[in-house]
Amino acid sequence: MKHEAFIGLFATFTGSKKIGMKISYNWLRTWLNTPLSPTDIADILTDTGLEVEGVDTVETVPGGLNGLVVGHVVKAWQHPDADRLRLTMVNIGEIEEIQIVCGAPNVAEGQKVIVAMVGAKLYPSEGDPFVIKKGKIRGEVSMGMICAEDEIGLGEGHDGIMVLDASATPGTPASVYFELENDSCFEIGLTPNRTDAISHRGVARDLHAALRAHAPVLSEVPELVEVSLDNLGKISSGDALKIEVENKEACPRYAGITIDNIQVGPSPEWLQRRLVAIGLSPINNVVDITNFVMHDLGQPLHAFDADKIEGGKIVVKNLPAGTKFTTLDNIERELDADDLMICDTKKGLCIAGVFGGKSSGITEKTTRMFLESAYFNPVSVRTTARRHGLNTDASFRFERGVDPNGVLDGLLKATSLICQITGGTVVSELTDLSFDIPQPAQVKLNWQRMYTLIGKEIPKDLTLQILDDLDIDVITETDEDLGLEIPTYRQDVTREADVIEEILRIYGYNNIEIPTRLHATLSSAPKPDEESLRNRISDLLTSRGATEIMCNSLTKSAYLELVEDPSLEPDKAVRMLNPLSSDLDVMRQTLLFQALETVERNQNQKKPNLRLYEFGRVYKKADAGYQETSKLALTFTGLQHKENWNKPSEKLRFSHLKAEFDQILGGLGLSAEEMNLAPYQGNLLLEGLTLQLHKKDLGFMGIVHPNIQASFGIKDRVLYAEINWDALVKASGRKKIKIKELEKYPAVRRDLSLLIDTNVQFADLERVAKSAERKMLKSVGLFDVYEGDKLEAGKKSYAISLVLQDEKQTLQDKQIDLSVSRIKEALEKELGAQLRK
Repeated sequence: MKHEAFIGLFATFTGSKKIGMKISYNWLRTWLNTPLSPTDIADILTDTGLEVEGVDTVETVPGGLNGLVVGHVVKAWQHPDADRLRLTMVNIGEIEEIQIVCGAPNVAEGQKVIVAMVGAKLYPSEGDPFVIKKGKIRGEVSMGMICAEDEIGLGEGHDGIMVLDASATPGTPASVYFELENDSCFEIGLTPNRTDAISHRGVARDLHAALRAHAPVLSEVPELVEVSLDNLGKISSGDALKIEVENKEACPRYAGITIDNIQVGPSPEWLQRRLVAIGLSPINNVVDITNFVMHDLGQPLHAFDADKIEGGKIVVKNLPAGTKFTTLDNIERELDADDLMICDTKKGLCIAGVFGGKSSGITEKTTRMFLESAYFNPVSVRTTARRHGLNTDASFRFERGVDPNGVLDGLLKATSLICQITGGTVVSELTDLSFDIPQPAQVKLNWQRMYTLIGKEIPKDLTLQILDDLDIDVITETDEDLGLEIPTYRQDVTREADVIEEILRIYGYNNIEIPTRLHATLSSAPKPDEESLRNRISDLLTSRGATEIMCNSLTKSAYLELVEDPSLEPDKAVRMLNPLSSDLDVMRQTLLFQALETVERNQNQKKPNLRLYEFGRVYKKADAGYQETSKLALTFTGLQHKENWNKPSEKLRFSHLKAEFDQILGGLGLSAEEMNLAPYQGNLLLEGLTLQLHKKDLGFMGIVHPNIQASFGIKDRVLYAEINWDALVKASGRKKIKIKELEKYPAVRRDLSLLIDTNVQFADLERVAKSAERKMLKSVGLFDVYEGDKLEAGKKSYAISLVLQDEKQTLQDKQIDLSVSRIKEALEKELGAQLRK
């Protein structure tokens, strides 16, 4: 990959599509009480593979009350020129007191107040923010402002200034006095396989392991807090709900508990702050607790109003296809027979692992509830979520695989919090039904193979420490290898290479030194292999100003419906059985659509001039399985050169694309003269050529159809070529290279502007011209196309270039004119072309 390929990579490299996840700094420190700053933690997490894409400040009060302090009104007296104003002398904890003009009716000597100093910016509850300035009010100097609660965003009251407790100390920052807890929020780009890190506990685990791996003294690293499951106390007698699981394959584990005497209401301030910090809106104490535990431990939960569960029984099963069910968003949905449901004895209550039902949720009137914690089959949840177009926090986790052994942790912690915050009482024993849940993977790690793959011998004691910090148990140990047991929350770690990657990311990729000497084995093969040819062409294109991009092989099936084209066969599309999203539900059949996505994104970033290339693969069904083909795509748009005050730049034309293709052929020892060109028959391109080499289809090139560009919001013309790389490599291997002298005599160029019928293609013009002048015509180029209302119906204008050269002598004007005349006559006679003036 070339360093110059940044633009395309930035826009489209999604080999493992990342998922945005928010982690609160203050919340994270409840698990690992480290003094590190948010910036330091962000760097460490990124090094471990949890890439922090941004850190945002979260303020409890807008502005964080910066520039506001506690003041003591030492003296207050009437303003000499205003009946409603008073003058005050205020002690703000500095040597000199300051004078402030105050219009509040309740200001008085001896009060402790909040003072906004000069330069402070206030964010009132209503209205726009404003800055406090030194000034004069009715002739008296005012060096600040004594504040009411609505003026600093702490409430709505404006009857007078805030009067604080007499014990308040002058000079104390207002943020300290009010115990504001500002926070930082990490935006982590998480790859789909890292389900272990979709929680604050999971992120804290990685952070703890990384800190210990690089700490000079391990005791300097704070301990990772264990999961706290407070004693639930005495279980009162009551009507416990029974649980029955009919579909055990879709629900391998289901646990629940019944809680009575709850009082639903607003959550305590600490809980609301936690949720707001990661972008969630508090709803009520019960729902907030389930959301808190999900983001804390990674285990989704669901709360039901127990009085709305008929028959005193929870049944986990599938309902008949076509059953109507109204979800929490008040939409009636038609269920599929494969949709797993949480039901009572008469009706559905919830789409399992996806979305709750409207009729069974927690309300302010709820006093008795049933709390669910489960492990649902990821494929079942993913299929149902995609079928109904739902993407919830719960489905996001279930479809990627939560920890089957974390079900009780989440249930017990939520139950404890509900009892503490709502006053509820547990009235049933905890029911835990477990069937065929995933078991810990067993992996053997060979020491020498690990050193070879990493490129460095990491000390054994450090390796064992990292494994222990990642909860990977060592079952057996010899001088040669380790027998390991992987925790069930790491369902992506199943091979030796996966374990080595875990060790390396915690040890640190940056800690692997680059050797001063690299060893390579030179191939004695007489012809270059495919990788060598690819590198050669990649170097060639990059050196000529092109940028390499890498796009996902998965794309959206909707693209196949944009046009009807022989190169696209929707019925042969390789579709995903369980797609992560509708944008990644099919394997691509062409590189074009993702190239256009790249163009769109770069143009939105003010990068309109692009020369892109991609080596990629396309897929479709075949008679015997599947067909996979390697392609090379070229995508050009914008100006040929950057705009410059002393050098005008023209737009990239078809001739530039054709010239690039000719360069590729030359780089592989092939010649453009060997190509057979024919008009492109399809709807991907407005104008184009089909390429053949030795009677083998090689691809196509031309101008992308405007209708397709419009679907991507692209206005500027896009030139595109898609070449069968496999066929090109094969042709290169058969080519015998011939060497000849450089041309001694100069070439000349003549341009023709032609009016032709709309059904005439450039390939027709090129064929007729070369037939009319076989000896001296070296190339024909197309540099302008015009179709518009200024031309008569059924006509278009082509501007072509003719390059003439004689290998034995310098051409004379008469020879040139004669050749051009023959070409014009042939074009007029065979194609009806008219010369435009």
